[in-house]
Amino acid sequence: MGLLSPAMSFDIGISFHTYPCSDEKGQFEELNRPGRVVSEPTIMLTGIDEGISVKVSTTLEGPESPKLILESILKVFPDFKMEKELEEPIFGNPISDTWKSDGLSMNNFLKMIHQQAILDTALDVMSMNLTGQRTHFEILRQASIAGKIAFNINSSQPLGGTITIELTGNNIEHWLEAATWHNGRDTIPKRVNDDRSFDDNGEPTNWI
Repeated sequence: MGLLSPAMSFDIGISFHTYPCSDEKGQFEELNRPGRVVSEPTIMLTGIDEGISVKVSTTLEGPESPKLILESILKVFPDFKMEKELEEPIFGNPISDTWKSDGLSMNNFLKMIHQQAILDTALDVMSMNLTGQRTHFEILRQASIAGKIAFNINSSQPLGGTITIELTGNNIEHWLEAATWHNGRDTIPKRVNDDRSFDDNGEPTNWI
């Protein structure tokens, strides 16, 4: 199963940081303070520990393989819960189902976007549908099965399907900024609703 767009990965020595776990706005803002020096151990935010509810879902249709789709989800969300017995579709009996699992950790997803150096793009996409204390976005299954994150920007129905991630929690805007933080923001600050870092096709236009 091939990727819809070229997979991009950079070996730039990203370090993963420990951030204060709080739903207080002030502490999340402190994470993004210009000039802040980060030297904490290599531990990522999870969402769960910071009071963020995470729900992951995907829809299966037609001749799609449940085993391959589950594999694509588990590459990003290894704690996705699947209690159904997987049966491959047969001719004349196409599949039609929606899988959902909640209470999941964002840890592995965040590690992947750090490794791919797409933190600014991730912040933009993850906050595009932000309303109040909730947001949602989609990633491509064809990319995730290859161990990559690629976002579905235009709400289309791409070949291979999508995985939908819904995030809910107090001060989620500040959590998103903290979860995608990198050293470059000490020099060039970036916040939710800043200029987009991707083009209309969803390709990153800047990489840090």
